[in-house]
Amino acid sequence: GVLGSGDFARSLAVRLACSGFKVVVGSRNPKRKASLFPAAAEVTCQAEAVKKADVIFVAIFREHYSTLCDLADVLVGKILVDVSNNTEINHHKESNAEYLASLFPACTVVKAFNVVSAWTLQSGARDGNKQVLICSNNQEAKRIVAEIAQVMGFTPVDMGCMSSACEIENIPLRLLPAWKIPIFLALGLFLCFFTYNLIRQVVHPYIREQKNKLYKIPIEVVNTTLPCVSYVMLSLVYLPGVLAACSQLYYGTKYRRFPDWLDQWLQHRKQIGLLSFFCAALHAVYSLCLPMRRSHRYLLIETAVKQAVEKKMTIWVEEEVWRMEIYISVGIIALGLLSLLAITSLPSIANSLNWREFSFIQ
Repeated sequence: GVLGSGDFARSLAVRLACSGFKVVVGSRNPKRKASLFPAAAEVTCQAEAVKKADVIFVAIFREHYSTLCDLADVLVGKILVDVSNNTEINHHKESNAEYLASLFPACTVVKAFNVVSAWTLQSGARDGNKQVLICSNNQEAKRIVAEIAQVMGFTPVDMGCMSSACEIENIPLRLLPAWKIPIFLALGLFLCFFTYNLIRQVVHPYIREQKNKLYKIPIEVVNTTLPCVSYVMLSLVYLPGVLAACSQLYYGTKYRRFPDWLDQWLQHRKQIGLLSFFCAALHAVYSLCLPMRRSHRYLLIETAVKQAVEKKMTIWVEEEVWRMEIYISVGIIALGLLSLLAITSLPSIANSLNWREFSFIQ
């Protein structure tokens, strides 16, 4: 059974029907909402839907839970699956699932499917997150909901008792929690190196020689800054491993807990490494664009004019040519190696490698 007629309720009914379940939808306006649901799903009033189903997905907002109190007698002994989310983290003192359980003590409440989007339900588990986090105080109810999730093509994950519902409801509201520290670190490094390069390439020539080189800021200064950030970030990927090894050697054991700052650092290495690769890739693109700048063309014409005035036949400098050729070649190889590290850090690739293969690449 599905109570509700919103986007998630419709997607849920479609996925359940496609998975072979007999679905009955409870709506306050069944005649008007019937056309929105698949033909295999029966759309009726809420009281009738509750009578026909043993497992009921409550796909309505928390504010409307109280409207179901009239169905309390019919809901006795049913399994209620709460799929709701909040608009803010820890918006209420108790989770939505715990609130639903307090309204219907004669029912068994299970928190599930809130981390799955309506799009994933419609398109299938292969196009989105396959995990369905489940928690409840009743083991049998969790088993039943887990079996439903498996038949639908998802992977059920037991998160324990109902006290975990608050944490599960907060998961969809978090935006890249593991990336917050690495991103701020990268931005801080970029700002420091950008300021240094700005002073060195723009401010200093203007003060010393009265040369206006502001045109260098968008491309040249940024392009000089990116590799600095990249190699510092890359060094920060491997430095905590060295510190951890030194700590274990110092204390003579590998079972002593690391300090919190080192533990957090170790956990963020993958994100720091991927940001290092991102900066290196941007540096490569910026470098390719250097000859395309209008300022570069003007400088080439100016050099050619000077050469013609001075009647020089050639300005070829063998040492500079070889230095630049080797520099670019080594840079390409370095970017290729960094790409290999970045690709093998992705979960889908890393999971296909055994520990020996991963260590060899590192």
